Amino acid sequence: MSSYVGVLVSDPWLQSQFTQVELRTLKSKFYSTKTRFGRVTVKHLPPVLVKLKDFSGKFDENEIKTILDESYPNRAKEVEFETFLRAFLSVQSRGSKGASSFLKTGATTFHHAINESEKASYVSHINSYLKEEPILKSYLPINPNTNALFDLVKNGVLLCKLINVAVPGTIDERAINTKKELNPWERTENLSLCLNSAKAIGCTVVNIGTQDIAEGTPHLVLGLIFQIIKIQLLADLNLKKTPQLVELVEENQDVEELMGLAPEKLLLKWMNFHLKKAGYEKQVTNFSSDVKDGEAYAYLLNYLAPEHSTHVTLEIKDPSERAMKVLEQAEKLDCKRFLSPKDIVEGSANLNLAFVAQLFHHRNGLSDESSKVPVSVADMVTEDEETSREERCFRHWMNSLGAVTYVDNVFEDVRNGWVLLEVLDKVSPGSVNWKHANKPPIKMPFKKVENCNQVIKIGKELNFSLVNVAGHDIVQGNKKLLLAFLWQLMRYTMLQILNNLRSHWQGKDITEVDILNWANRKVKKSGRPSQAVSFKDKNLANGIFFLELLSAVEPRVVNWSLVSKGEKAEEEKNLNATYIISVARKLGCSIFLLPEDILEVNQKMMLILAASIMNWSLQQQSDTESTVSDDTDVSSVTEEISNLSTDDGSSDV
Repeated sequence: MSSYVGVLVSDPWLQSQFTQVELRTLKSKFYSTKTRFGRVTVKHLPPVLVKLKDFSGKFDENEIKTILDESYPNRAKEVEFETFLRAFLSVQSRGSKGASSFLKTGATTFHHAINESEKASYVSHINSYLKEEPILKSYLPINPNTNALFDLVKNGVLLCKLINVAVPGTIDERAINTKKELNPWERTENLSLCLNSAKAIGCTVVNIGTQDIAEGTPHLVLGLIFQIIKIQLLADLNLKKTPQLVELVEENQDVEELMGLAPEKLLLKWMNFHLKKAGYEKQVTNFSSDVKDGEAYAYLLNYLAPEHSTHVTLEIKDPSERAMKVLEQAEKLDCKRFLSPKDIVEGSANLNLAFVAQLFHHRNGLSDESSKVPVSVADMVTEDEETSREERCFRHWMNSLGAVTYVDNVFEDVRNGWVLLEVLDKVSPGSVNWKHANKPPIKMPFKKVENCNQVIKIGKELNFSLVNVAGHDIVQGNKKLLLAFLWQLMRYTMLQILNNLRSHWQGKDITEVDILNWANRKVKKSGRPSQAVSFKDKNLANGIFFLELLSAVEPRVVNWSLVSKGEKAEEEKNLNATYIISVARKLGCSIFLLPEDILEVNQKMMLILAASIMNWSLQQQSDTESTVSDDTDVSSVTEEISNLSTDDGSSDV
């Protein structure tokens, strides 16, 4: 496997204006134009740029031509890739009308002053949770007053370990390259494993590439670390992990409303629940301006920890002095790590959120008596395990696409149709008629139905199986229907990616049987004995076939000394399953399945896993502009297998 060093630009300033994800996207556009016309000239730029989603609807071709004419009057002049990037920036910089969602502020170096308080807080968290890691002992504790953190993340090991602290078991640590001196491709493997695993636990990493982390880009590193820490701190803020949260349900509120709240909103609700009991008359609606004066914290701590309470804190008038007293109280509960008095007074939203989450973990003040949790609520949160896994898979996949709205609960968040429209716009650009879409908050039920009707309409245009399905089914939160729709959407996306990678499918779209045949041919060609009859072949449960497939596309990626035969103990199969997932992510596959999906041979997830490996393999061939090899020949394929959802009860429309 060749070392991946990312897209490099000779001008450091120009390089700094883009992330690797953005550079790869623009490079692909540039070279596809060059392939089509033999060369790229200034006259080719307007029609190329206007088709980018970033400028679609904001400029027409003539407006872009006018902008470029100022800097590039000779329309016949040949353009190189760096000039193409500068042309993009020229159009992007033209006021609010040209503001690009592609070149987001969060993805460039403009105005990215490092928040030293946040850096110090995250370093403190890392020092606390990773101090016992043998491989990191010589590097910890990190000094928050230096930039050592940004150097330490460059090989990916620390970030992989941090992800496993946030969601234990996400990464099979046998797949991490941990030797002291890593070569370039070993570092890239670790960073791919880190970023793909971060996606799999719910982080949004759309504008971050492996090269960005390898370079230690401060604002991107801190942003990723905060997302990982946030997931760890909010992990217990749900009724399944903390059923006592049912106490927060008000008389006129349904338990399902509470279950549908995002963790941050649930944390605010918990805080206000105790503040009301403590006699605090205001409502805290955010973790910034509403807590700046420190009063809410003083009331909350006095109520939650009466043994450490003091009315002196409430009598202090100076906000900075009160903040200091608040943190003195919090320190007695071991809850000071994320905040300084300055952070409270300045209203640092990230750090205040982390601080309140820490308070919840150490002293939530809710009843410890399980008998107070109604049986009906316990039944509600103990839902079908496979349904829960699918919801998690689709939720993280949707968030990985980079849609504006973050999904916390699929079954609740998609019911107004808006999120599904955003996802459809990502998957099939231009398919959504935004003039007919209703943006949240939506009070009128028929407006939600209008959104969902458009979702169904687009689904039918994409040839989804939606017989007797209407918009109101989504509004009503039909779980079976939603899972079926999202499965078809994920499947469509993967097949489209594969179709776009190669143009030699002899006039036919790639199908599931093509993917299966490709995988079998790859394994056979590598000299391995395994073959899969279908994606529901029970022999796949031991993991050997997928390990042989991974080894076939990249021989050095599987350490066979770590692989068991998976024939006897269930534990052996589980070890293979966890190793498969981490090796695939290490290779560069973005997948969202769990080991249980392999052990139970979840047909849908097996297809996505195989398709992801195929996508990676073909991408390597495309990147090296290789010719079509015999293992991608699909001329022998004569039939197309039916939708996998038709015989799968959990996804049958």
